[in-house]
Formats: sequence, C-alpha cells, structure tokens
Amino acid sequence: MPEPRILILGAGPAGAACAIGLRRLGYGVEIVADWRRFDAVEGVSQRVLEGLRHAGLSNALEQAAIPARRRVRWNGVDQQLNEECLLDRRLFDRALRDDLKQAGVEVIEGRVGGVDSDAQGHRVVLDGGQVLHADFLVEARGRQAPLASDRLRGPESVSLLNLWQGAEGEPFSAVESLEDGWAWMARLADGRCYWQISLDVSTSNLPGKARLPEYCAQRRRESALVSELFGADAWQAATVHARSSTAILAGECSGDNWLRVGDAAMAVDPLSGNGIFQSLSSALQAPAVINTLLRRPEHRALARGFHQQRIEQLFLRFARIGRDFYAQEQDKAGQPFWQRRQAWPDLQPIHLPSDYRQLQVQQRPVVRDAFIEPAEVVVSPDQPLGIWHLQGVPLAPLVRGLQAGSTLDQLLAGRSASEQIMLRSWLVAQGYPR
Repeated sequence: MPEPRILILGAGPAGAACAIGLRRLGYGVEIVADWRRFDAVEGVSQRVLEGLRHAGLSNALEQAAIPARRRVRWNGVDQQLNEECLLDRRLFDRALRDDLKQAGVEVIEGRVGGVDSDAQGHRVVLDGGQVLHADFLVEARGRQAPLASDRLRGPESVSLLNLWQGAEGEPFSAVESLEDGWAWMARLADGRCYWQISLDVSTSNLPGKARLPEYCAQRRRESALVSELFGADAWQAATVHARSSTAILAGECSGDNWLRVGDAAMAVDPLSGNGIFQSLSSALQAPAVINTLLRRPEHRALARGFHQQRIEQLFLRFARIGRDFYAQEQDKAGQPFWQRRQAWPDLQPIHLPSDYRQLQVQQRPVVRDAFIEPAEVVVSPDQPLGIWHLQGVPLAPLVRGLQAGSTLDQLLAGRSASEQIMLRSWLVAQGYPR
C-alpha cells in the first residue's frame, strides 16, 4: 500500500505541531507556509511554553521566552502582576520553519489560491500557479481558513493593531479596560511598540480605512496608561492593521480525508489569553486522529467524534474564561460592549462542583499507542469527556470497585505509596469522603 501524501495548509503553531507529530509517526508531510504580512507580538503564559516544548518546537520556544513585566488596569484597579513572555511573531514564525525543516517536513512557501476536494483526494493551487495533490489535507490557516459553516459565533469583534518604532527600553506589556472595549499594549527591548484595541463591530462606529490611523492615535492620546508606559513615543505615527477577533467554532472539523486544527477549527476571543495554547491543544491530538483515519478505517467515526468533541469542549472552556474576565469589569457592566460579553456563551461556570455520587464509568474514545480507541473512562459533570487514567493508572476499575462495595484499602492494595497518595487525592477532589 503506497504511503499517503499528507498536505498541511498553514505553518503556524497548530500546523507545525501537527506536522511534527505526524513525522514522529513516520509519515511524510508537506506544509504550505505563507509569510505573515505584518509584524505582531503576543503575550504568552508558561503553559504555552510547555506546549511548545511538548510539540517539539524547540527553536520556536527559544524565541518565545522574552520575559516582560505586566500591568493590568481593570475594573478601576491598577495592578503590577507576574511576568508574561512576549512572543515576537516575526522571529517566532521563522523559528517554526526551522523546527519543521529539522523534523524532515517539506516546507513549501506560497499562498493558497484554491482547494478542490473529493473522496479521492485534494488539489491545491497556489497563487503562483503551482499545483499540489494530497490524499489527506489538514486545514491550519487560522482565521483565514474558509468556513463551510459556523456552529457558534461570539459577539462580533474587531481588533485594531497599531505598530510604531520607539526608543529602546525594558520590555513590558499591559491591558486596560475602556468604556467601549479593551486595549493590550507592549514594547520590545528594541523599541518596537504595539497597541491593540478590541471593539464591538456593531457599536464602535469606526471610520473608513484611510482614517483609522488618526482614530487610533486619538484613542491612544486618551489613555493615561499609554502615556505613562510609552511616554512621548505614544504619539508617533503608527501603522494600523484591522482584523476580526470574533470567537468562532467551526461546524464540522473533520472528514474521512481531512481535518481542521487550531484557529481553523476554533478561534477564541483574544482576552482569554490562550490563543496559541488552544491551537497547540487541538493540534497535538491531530496526529493520532489522522493515523486512525488512515490506518484503521473501522474506527473513523470514533476518531472524528473524538476530535470534534474535544474541539468543542476546548472552545467552550476558553469562551467561559473570557466571559469571566469580562464579568470582572463591573464599572462598565451596562455598556453595550461589556453587556454582550459578560453572559456569552452561557452562564455555566468553568468548573462544576465535585460530587462523587455523580461519577460514572462509560466507554469513550481515547488516545492509545497513537490511535483513537475505545476505553472505559470516568465521566463527571466537570469532565464530560471522561478521565482515562492518572499517570498511567486507569481510574475506571477503581471507581467501579468502590461502587460495587469494595473498600478503598482493598482496591489500593499492591499499589506503590506514591500511587496510593495520588489516587486518594483524586478521589477526595471528586468529593469522596476522607
């Protein structure tokens, strides 16, 4: 049987992580990389760095670790919080390509002009006229990927990114709430300055494209925090890039010979601060899903369900994180921007109360030996997809044994001391009586 030709569209974090994961499974992979058309910087957390490390993106990880002091002005409170890392996307994207090439992934520079797909395969035409063929296609072009349908959309939002060159100085980042939105800002050590305002599309009354720089300059002048952090640099002329920041969940994220990952599957509100992390989360599971679709057709429905369910759960989790951060801003709760976002996507808490009595043992898809297979897992209201094991110790036999009347001591007999402590702690966290 000939090896399937796998083509990934998009060489951002999601596409790169998926490609390297497939290479680890022995697949040949090609990836279409289109250079970013404007400079950008992002603030990332330590768990993003851990995600990059786990994905094998070591060169990109080195570029991400630019520590910066962080300021938050929200709900009338001004705080100097812990550091975050600033990620220079220009250097980061270049490092991603280095990681791909080192992993043996063929990188094709180009912009996708069109895609024709059917059950037999895919035909991709690049803007330069080059034609690529693939048996399996991974859509990883982020928010630019065309959507056949949207399952869920958040309040329509637009973000205006301002870039200008200032004086060299200590890196920093900051976020502040505004009457009609919020702004994030940062400076790199070389003096590159960034300020981005996020607004509601229907109520922002933005001017035409030609007047956006003037509009943004006025908004920057109105901010005492901008003046304090950037000084005179804040009033320099800036280049402005407008882009959608609406949270979007794609309706269908897989087929028998294609898969969506990263922002092409779900794009979250930037306020959640987890954009790259969620991209990596969906991409890290993708190689096992693709491996199952290609090698075990009898489990295709299982693999596709696994991917879709986890995409949807990730999306809702990050949407609720953003909602709760919006809800902290009570001073402006009556304003249209805030009112629309403080109750979306729902009112369900991020974490539901633990109740040991509600634990159930059910069969669900899991990743086992690089394939999606059915297994018995423990399902709870807070973990609807189920938990299979803790550090390799299956949980279903433990819960089933307790529900059948066995004592905890009996069920833990023979386990190491560290495993017993781990399992007891997990049970207590689920509401099991001490």
